[in-house]
Amino acid sequence: MFTFETSDQKEVRRLRIAQFNGRTAIVRSAGSAVTGHVRSIVESKSSVPAAWTITIIPEEPKPTRSSRPAARNRSLMEDFC
Repeated sequence: MFTFETSDQKEVRRLRIAQFNGRTAIVRSAGSAVTGHVRSIVESKSSVPAAWTITIIPEEPKPTRSSRPAARNRSLMEDFC
């Protein structure tokens, strides 16, 4: 799980919408991006300005598929012989 704290209201709203709709969200932190499902958003009542603690469950990257078929290891003439 990836947990971080933010005071950006726009980011919190975007993450709440992603959590409600069950979509993955991308969060950029310290130069790296984390993609996953939002597990929880908790407001810190004691902080001024308002701050939220957000927990994200990272998603495994999907393998990319090539749009071209794999290269043939043998020639067409070998198919006919």
